Amino acid sequence: MVAGRIDGVCVRGIVGCVPEGRETVDDLARRFGEDAARKVAAATGIEERRIVAPGQCTSDLAEAAARRLLDGLGWDPASLDLLVLVTQTHDQVLPGTASLLHRRLGLRKGAAVLDITHGCSGFIYGLWTAAGLLRAAGRRALLLVGDTTSRLVDPDDRAVAPLFGDGAAAVALEQDEFAAPIAFDLGSDGAGAPYLAAESGAMRHPGRPARLFMDGTQVFAFTLREVPGSVRAALDAAGWTMESVDHLVLHQANAQMIRHLGQKLGAPAGRTVVALREVGNTSSASIPLALAGALAPSLNTASRRLLLSGFGVGWSWGSAALVVGPLALCETVVLPGRKCPAETAAPASPTS
Repeated sequence: MVAGRIDGVCVRGIVGCVPEGRETVDDLARRFGEDAARKVAAATGIEERRIVAPGQCTSDLAEAAARRLLDGLGWDPASLDLLVLVTQTHDQVLPGTASLLHRRLGLRKGAAVLDITHGCSGFIYGLWTAAGLLRAAGRRALLLVGDTTSRLVDPDDRAVAPLFGDGAAAVALEQDEFAAPIAFDLGSDGAGAPYLAAESGAMRHPGRPARLFMDGTQVFAFTLREVPGSVRAALDAAGWTMESVDHLVLHQANAQMIRHLGQKLGAPAGRTVVALREVGNTSSASIPLALAGALAPSLNTASRRLLLSGFGVGWSWGSAALVVGPLALCETVVLPGRKCPAETAAPASPTS
């Protein structure tokens, strides 16, 4: 387990991006039956998911979020020293998706880029990595997280098909000597690898598509076993109490599990964020999408103490306690359907 604090790095803005394609409970009912679809929605809190169009890639969502964020902040892409991308669904085997976005976003030659292959804990790992590298050298960094998990899901698998949606987010980080420290706790346990996995069709079974497998019972047990301790460790590293936290934002996988964890952690009523009803489980993007959606009005106008925790595939988990806001920009945009690859993202529009 890794715990500690990073000083002097501030979040300046957050933009989420979701595709315009949707799959609703009514769509699932036509495939699995009305009763089955409604039971899943009631159990998980997920009533629809956003799904990328044929040919769209993770980079398209990330690029649209990044462009809107840079434009909104008035940041020249050439002013970025670092780009960190977190995804499990890369555009291609190589080169890394961060290198593709370096060119498409117009970053300066010599800016550092880094791909991290992480899922549900990926936003915390990406924040830790980007903040640490920025603190060591540089002034501005862009953290991009996103997954197109729908590509890994068997549409006829009722255990996972109703759960996973696609999305991405961009977070702007900047050195600031007056910024409050960011406290982290991170850990992993490779014993959990078999319980949430998608074997690569290209590697082990040429010609066979990669399909996502999830043992929900094992996932739930792991979450209850590891997450509370990680959250409390981040609180301790920050010197905070749960009562002093304005918002608890957990990985948005299942509404019942989120509420159960909030109660277990002693979060005051109304401070645990549940924001997956219209997007589903968006893997690495779930926490920043919740920030850019449910908390945008709050973060755009005031400073807030946030306690974040991501957990899942690996097993892997990470928690962070940080002060965010008021932000120059915090919103979500929608990427229209189109083909990929392309040199630039289609214009993204704000969500309604």
